[in-house]
Amino acid sequence: MAKTAKTKDTKPSTIGELRDSGYKQTTVRQEMRRNLIEAIKKGRTLFPGIVGYEDTVVPQIENAVLSGQDIILLGERGQAKSRIFRSLVGLLDDEIPAVAGSELNDNPFDPISRYAKDLIAENGDKTLIHWIPRKDRFGEKLATPDISVADLIGEVDPIKVAEGRYLSDELTIHYGLIPRSNRGIFCINELPDLAERIQVALFNLMEERDVQIKGYRVMLPLDVFVVASANPEDYTNRGRIITPLKDRYGAQIRTHYPRTVGEEIGIVEAEITRFEDVEKRLQMPAFMQEIIGEFTAQARRSAEINQRSGVSVRVSIANYESVISNALRRSLRLGEKHIVPRVSDLTAMHATTSGKIELESVEDGREPKVVEDLTKKAILGVFNRHFSADDMQSVVMSFEEGLVAEFGSEVSSQAYVDLLPRLDGLSSSIASLGLGGDPEATASAMEFILEGLHLNRRLNREVVGGKYLYRG
Repeated sequence: MAKTAKTKDTKPSTIGELRDSGYKQTTVRQEMRRNLIEAIKKGRTLFPGIVGYEDTVVPQIENAVLSGQDIILLGERGQAKSRIFRSLVGLLDDEIPAVAGSELNDNPFDPISRYAKDLIAENGDKTLIHWIPRKDRFGEKLATPDISVADLIGEVDPIKVAEGRYLSDELTIHYGLIPRSNRGIFCINELPDLAERIQVALFNLMEERDVQIKGYRVMLPLDVFVVASANPEDYTNRGRIITPLKDRYGAQIRTHYPRTVGEEIGIVEAEITRFEDVEKRLQMPAFMQEIIGEFTAQARRSAEINQRSGVSVRVSIANYESVISNALRRSLRLGEKHIVPRVSDLTAMHATTSGKIELESVEDGREPKVVEDLTKKAILGVFNRHFSADDMQSVVMSFEEGLVAEFGSEVSSQAYVDLLPRLDGLSSSIASLGLGGDPEATASAMEFILEGLHLNRRLNREVVGGKYLYRG
């Protein structure tokens, strides 16, 4: 980190004091590289909250920063691209000095704007400086077709002209987002959505590090670390991105969805909205977590779903929250002590999945059937990881002998407990799930096992009045 005075109260406030303090200027790339090296040596986590990229994406980002290369992340929606870019701010120094009043965060020792140059020429070492915290050194823009060169680069300000300045005067320029991110990080999300003429305007910035505004060649040797994101389909589709601009990015890094259900659930647990009244009473069975994660994994492999659009982790997050909320409603209505989601609560996922996936078929009414089929596949897959249907023949025989079980999201947990003695051998299977003996946990485990047996074609099930009837 750059040398400054020991206490905040005695930080240099003029260029002269800054020079006397021994401050050494560095470029933003040098700064990030230095801080990354220190973080690696100390074993510090570079991207807190990012799960599943430790051996894939993160090493490539570290290589790019160590090489001083601009970065573009290619990935479908919901792959934490924006979060990664915002986390790069952690590689910046706590704060840096700049000429006070400058729009471009001018380096006091090497100013680039006409304003700062004139100010220093007039005041010399008495020129005031201010300190910019790292959080203010990140600029971000979502690319849309209506973005103009003025938005990103700059434009002549007619008000400044009306005040008496000449058009040829550099001080008439109102700078855009990128010059204002000088000595920091600038991110362009969904880069291919930029119009071609805007992409052309980025050429000089990426290679020569200067910009041209309104026909003037304004030499601004900007010090900006440029990062961007894009959907792979748009980025590689000729015509959506100008080839020379692609060549300007030093590192092209491919992101991905979680590789395992465990990683998916790890992200979900970190991202869900939590409420204190729920947290005190919630018991989330591991198999229910697995089912929700497996549902999303199945969706990413489904031929029914447009994989070019992707299936975001937000699907898992929203589904997880809605399943818990459905269990909460039941506990409130029935006055139950604990909130324990069941398989019958998975119907709540219809509302939170719809709108987050795109089907290959445009057939009306197809989406609920797709969601239902994916839910069944998820339950079956998780059940078969925990149990073998062949080992539960005694449970199946109880139904073959005439037992009928009525289950459902609105059925009380005690009703399940009352039925348990009539299901031979089921208690040991429930115990293997490690949920404890609460009625709400018992009900959740019983639903999971019986639905698994049904999907393995060992039990019949019909839906009557919103309830599930299991029979032999």
